[in-house]
Amino acid sequence: MTTQTAAPPGGAGDKPTIVISNKVHDEVLALLEPHAHVIPNRDVESLPHGELVARCREAHALMAFMPDRVDEAFLQACPRLRVIACALKGYDNFDVAACDRRGVWLTVAADLLTIPTAELALALMLSLARNVRAGDDYVRAGWFKGWRPILYGSALTHRTVGIIGMGKVGHALAQRLRGFEVRILYDDPYPLAPDLAKSLNATCVAREELLAQSDYVLPLVPLTGATRGMIDAAALAWMHSHAFLINVGRGSVVDEDAVAQALSQDRLAGYAADVFAMEDWALADRPRYLPDALLEMGPKTLFTPHLGSAVTSVRKAIELDTAQNVLEVLAGRLPHGAINQPDVQRSASAVAVSL
Repeated sequence: MTTQTAAPPGGAGDKPTIVISNKVHDEVLALLEPHAHVIPNRDVESLPHGELVARCREAHALMAFMPDRVDEAFLQACPRLRVIACALKGYDNFDVAACDRRGVWLTVAADLLTIPTAELALALMLSLARNVRAGDDYVRAGWFKGWRPILYGSALTHRTVGIIGMGKVGHALAQRLRGFEVRILYDDPYPLAPDLAKSLNATCVAREELLAQSDYVLPLVPLTGATRGMIDAAALAWMHSHAFLINVGRGSVVDEDAVAQALSQDRLAGYAADVFAMEDWALADRPRYLPDALLEMGPKTLFTPHLGSAVTSVRKAIELDTAQNVLEVLAGRLPHGAINQPDVQRSASAVAVSL
């Protein structure tokens, strides 16, 4: 990825304004500041929604992150925006149609998050099944005096892994599972090419068959109206009591209350998650906290605070890629990460007035 770009239009006194909603690496600021007036967030906490709107009222570009939410009201309050460049893969918190209508480019950094997310999924699978959290607690509590026949877990090698959604992350995970000699069952409307499916030992099956036969189940789908609550009480009823559920996609794809109940009744062996329903800010009725019943499940659960792309080199690359999308739009070029086709004539006319 190159960090060179043509300078956006405007002289030293009329540089466009870029708002950055979350803390970024210094290299990102160094890339943007020669071309724009940059308003960064130097704190690890996300900007409250109202503060973000206030900062963007006169801005031409926004570098956005997972906690941000953009809808029609936001865009109406920030009429000069030309681009919202998102440092993320899933964009359910952002109203694409509203961006189209307002002439605002919406971009993502889709490919850069694929491999680290697949790696974390694998880490959660192994850690949950092999009682890594419970073992760590045991040692730190001072109980370990040498080997004892305790904390027996489950294997991954030669087991069956069910992947719901064989997109880029699903494919990357399947590739990394080959060394474990697993059988992969997957559910996707677009089956893999026969040669690829054979190399991954992957078979496309119906959802119910996948749930019933898998030792590990991973829903790797975007959050939509159709996928919200996909793993609910009915879906969990298909799964074996020895099976593990792993969620690194979107929190609201899983019914967390139903999972807590299944765990408490020993109908599910374990649940690991890096994402949670409370994070899905676009849903007005989202929960504000993790269910207490789920937090109380102890060693049957393993949680990480949305670390899917939390690799230093990866996050830096994502941020630089996102900044590049901003500069491409401000220089009058097509952003490489665009996911929409806005009314660019309207966008150009709005900027012509503002600059």
